[in-house]
Amino acid sequence: MCGIAGWVDFERDLTRERATVDAMTRTMTCRGPDADGVWLDRHAAIGHRRLSVIDLEGGRQPMVAEEDGRPLAILTFSGEIYNYRELRSDLVSRGHRFRTQSDTEVVLRGYLEWGESLVDKLNGMFAFAVWDVRRAELLLIRDRMGVKPLYYYPTPDGVLFGSEPKAILANPAASRRVNADGLGEILDMVKTPEHAIFTGMSEVRPGHLIRVRRQGLTKHRYWALEAKEHTDSLDKTISTVRELLEDIVSRQLISDVPLCSLLSGGLDSSAVTALAARALKNENAGPVRSFSVDFVGAAENFVPDPLRSTPDAPFVRDLAELVAADHKEILLDSDDLSDPAIRAAVLGATDLPPVWYGDLWPSLYLLFRAVRERSTVALSGESADELFGGYSWFHDPEVLTAETFPWLTSTPGPFYDGTPLFDSGLLNRLDIPGRRRDSYHQAIAEVPVLPGEDGLEKRMRELGYLNLTRFVNTLLDRKDRMSMAVGLEVRVPFCDHRLVEYVFNAPWAMKKFDGREKSLLRAATRDILPRSIAERVKAPYPSTQDSGYEKKLRDRLAEVIADDSSPVLPLLDRERVQERLNRPVSSESTQITRIDLEVPLSLNAWLESYSVTVDL
Repeated sequence: MCGIAGWVDFERDLTRERATVDAMTRTMTCRGPDADGVWLDRHAAIGHRRLSVIDLEGGRQPMVAEEDGRPLAILTFSGEIYNYRELRSDLVSRGHRFRTQSDTEVVLRGYLEWGESLVDKLNGMFAFAVWDVRRAELLLIRDRMGVKPLYYYPTPDGVLFGSEPKAILANPAASRRVNADGLGEILDMVKTPEHAIFTGMSEVRPGHLIRVRRQGLTKHRYWALEAKEHTDSLDKTISTVRELLEDIVSRQLISDVPLCSLLSGGLDSSAVTALAARALKNENAGPVRSFSVDFVGAAENFVPDPLRSTPDAPFVRDLAELVAADHKEILLDSDDLSDPAIRAAVLGATDLPPVWYGDLWPSLYLLFRAVRERSTVALSGESADELFGGYSWFHDPEVLTAETFPWLTSTPGPFYDGTPLFDSGLLNRLDIPGRRRDSYHQAIAEVPVLPGEDGLEKRMRELGYLNLTRFVNTLLDRKDRMSMAVGLEVRVPFCDHRLVEYVFNAPWAMKKFDGREKSLLRAATRDILPRSIAERVKAPYPSTQDSGYEKKLRDRLAEVIADDSSPVLPLLDRERVQERLNRPVSSESTQITRIDLEVPLSLNAWLESYSVTVDL
């Protein structure tokens, strides 16, 4: 896993811009702490920061393919290709010679052999740029599910690009401005594909490539979810899911550095951990190393809330004991979640205000920081709920008729409304409800359906599509930024496109054949799980229930509104803020009750730290 950055300008001599390109590349140090490199030519400057995972000595970048001493193509690559060994063998049979054992060189030689159609052959998570010297053309390519990030910023004569916005913002040609559209995107829990918040900046959409030539910039979609008739029986579907998962996890265990699993005690992470344990045992490479997270005193003081009915710890122990994992529990002090240094680190990793999920950002950062002390690569369970139908909104009859995104319905409660303290005039101008309607209808118009498909099956296909293209992206972004902030590579087996394509097309009747959420996944892995986990109800990532954390948020917000220079002040309704601060602190503080405090604080920190100009 790495960080990439670069600059193409068809009217400027970029060999004279080494200092700027170095600065862009240096912003990616957290993503690639092990090595760095820059390649310069007249109209292209390519940068790379490396986290060494495969072929520690040979995989340095930017990687150059040459012929008779002349460069043909230059690659800067972030991610992992899980089928690189098969592709390498194919390329060798076609006459290609390799200097390294890295998957990076497979991508580079594959590009020389197949051009942009190489991407159709890749199994993995990736974001990369190829500068083709022969064609004077840049390609920016992102994986199918958007596991790895990639941003770009068109300029009058070319483009800037990077794994994170900070790489682009390090170039003087990029401005730090946000308009009403960007602010509306920040304040709504709906991620618009390609939207990057900063005015003029975009995100390469999952499953897409961007081509940049002297004539301009074009976009091409190389992959999308398609509706296909599912003809397998229930038993065959369950066995296919199991076979796919076994192959996926086995492939994603390939690493030349220490690897582990993130274990929550839920169905998803437990299935991944159990499959990893089996695969490692078969290779005499066990035991599996696993990590979980909890808060000091949480076990003794746990109180059920609308998001979770049970604590994780007992279930984690059940799975760890069953598979004989080398397990470590990471205990967090809720005081750390409000530590200014930790919150600054989170903001510096996101480049955008982490307004949603509240304390989950700093807690995930602290977890990954602790994991990184013992491992460089981790397997995670993201995307299983979106794929198999794990969230409560998949199972609420009212959601079937709601013309909005399911996570914005009454099912999850008021968790996603972080705007109560903002000025009503501003909110009217931003028209977030209108944005949601437009975004929802755009997304629904994209959903592929089978001829004649209607009723419940059609609606559940729509819900699945919305979750896989509009919701999981926020979780993948959070996972990526917090893990790469500490140089930890996190792999997501449930995002393998083969599994996604197969399960997306399984009928809803199969996905809920036993009346439970995630029926297919449960049935496919029940034999390797403790009964307690196989029967456990979905529970989200843990959040602190310490009212002291909310007290610190209130104190900080009081400081913000008392400081006339706070950049968020013109956006807030001071009277509402004061009313909120005057309320007594609840003894049952939760993620839900605190979100209205988290949002303005995160936005203020971002505006201040990044010197953002708001254009309204």
